[in-house]
Amino acid sequence: MQAIPKSTINFLKELKLNNNREWFNENKQEYQSIQIDVKKFTQEVKDELNTSDNIDELKIFRIYRDLRFSKDKTPYKTNIGMAFHRMKPEFRGGYYLEISAEDSFIAAGFWNPNKEDLLRIRREIELDGQEFKRIINQEKIKDFWGDIKGDELKTSPKGFDSDHHHIDMIKKKQFIFIKKLKEKEILDLSFQKILVNCFTSIRPFFDYMSEILTTNLNGESTI
Repeated sequence: MQAIPKSTINFLKELKLNNNREWFNENKQEYQSIQIDVKKFTQEVKDELNTSDNIDELKIFRIYRDLRFSKDKTPYKTNIGMAFHRMKPEFRGGYYLEISAEDSFIAAGFWNPNKEDLLRIRREIELDGQEFKRIINQEKIKDFWGDIKGDELKTSPKGFDSDHHHIDMIKKKQFIFIKKLKEKEILDLSFQKILVNCFTSIRPFFDYMSEILTTNLNGESTI
């Protein structure tokens, strides 16, 4: 079972203090070594998730920042992001891990649903918001993740009653669960197992959302 070595966190901390190409090039060999460890770690997480899930894509985000439209011209990110995507169209949702110099976290859910999916989710909540809230407030989910989060509209979406009993969820544009991580948790030899357990705990929500997003309001399959 691959662990995250302390050298990974130390490298990111040093990079935050020396976010320039000269320092990075001098320490590029260390970064390449970290990449090998991270790739092995994420592959093992994917394999473990796939004993009960359907992960078809694993993505480790580049450390190089896109500076074209940014006022911040520091060339490198001070975090390493890893995403695990479920196999569409049957299985919806995704998992994310970010190891950072400061604010590491894990997340799961629906970051930016396309407009068709977002409308379908809103219509389902409009029809049966009580069931939606029952799912996200299950003890197994609440204990690991707390409350659902995500950006939301300031007013009700067009075509929805602003006085609807579940308008708080209908206004959401994202449906995300986030859990912050301490450095000692990331470096724990059991972190990989803990991470998989956290991701697995969200499955009732993913199963529910997958059913919504593969059927119409009459329950008929759309795939």
